[in-house]
Amino acid sequence: MKASQADILIVPGLGNSGPDHWQTRWQAKLSTARRVEMGNWDRPHLADWVERLTRAVNTAKKPVILVAHSLGVVTVAHAAPQFDEGKVAGAYLVAMPDIEDASLLPDALKGGASDPIPRVSLPFPSVLVASRTDPYAAWTKAETIAHAWGAHFQDAGDAGHINAESGQGPWPEGLLSFAKFMSRLA
Repeated sequence: MKASQADILIVPGLGNSGPDHWQTRWQAKLSTARRVEMGNWDRPHLADWVERLTRAVNTAKKPVILVAHSLGVVTVAHAAPQFDEGKVAGAYLVAMPDIEDASLLPDALKGGASDPIPRVSLPFPSVLVASRTDPYAAWTKAETIAHAWGAHFQDAGDAGHINAESGQGPWPEGLLSFAKFMSRLA
């Protein structure tokens, strides 16, 4: 699938992926990409985020490709059962936080975003990219969740939380991986 054939929905996490974040850079490069407005970026409430994402997916005009980071990944997993059948062509999921382990979470995520991570197969092709040094999730937990979702698990190596703060601003390796993922979609 070519990017021009899809509505690419950018689903950031806590704080809304700033100007140096790879999601923001990709959004600027991909003509059909747009950011899903999730509401309160600094004190997220998972149910609100799920509702906003579901609305964005179900009103899209083309097949949807989701590009989610951090809490956006968990939001995709929670929202997936509410997407209209066949609407999502694929999901590229990066740096899932372990919201089940409060000791790993920033204060802003404690409470409103602490529902368990779904462990059912996603109804669309997906990739879950994880770093071996992510401070918000153990690599083995991400691998376990990827298998539960039926997602291809991709090892990003020593990449922190795969964001600008961990030195992954433009993240060209990710863009190459995303392009390969897109090429496998019908």
